[in-house]
Amino acid sequence: MNDFYGSGGMHDGGWIAMTLIMGLVWALLILATVLIFRSLRPGVESSPPSDALAILDERFARGELDQEEYAARKVVLGGRR
Repeated sequence: MNDFYGSGGMHDGGWIAMTLIMGLVWALLILATVLIFRSLRPGVESSPPSDALAILDERFARGELDQEEYAARKVVLGGRR
């Protein structure tokens, strides 16, 4: 006699595959939603990297460079002497 669950239900771990696939579908939906909202938000972009001369000025201000080294590096970077 065949009962309802034994005559065509999931066998051999089919429920595991279905659970994993459903988890993947949800993960993709969440990822797509996050990416869409990030692209729609105006003005929220990564800030550009600091200018090399600004970094050099900061290092000089912190005392990491002496005046001669600061002037030499500034010339190399294209700044004024």
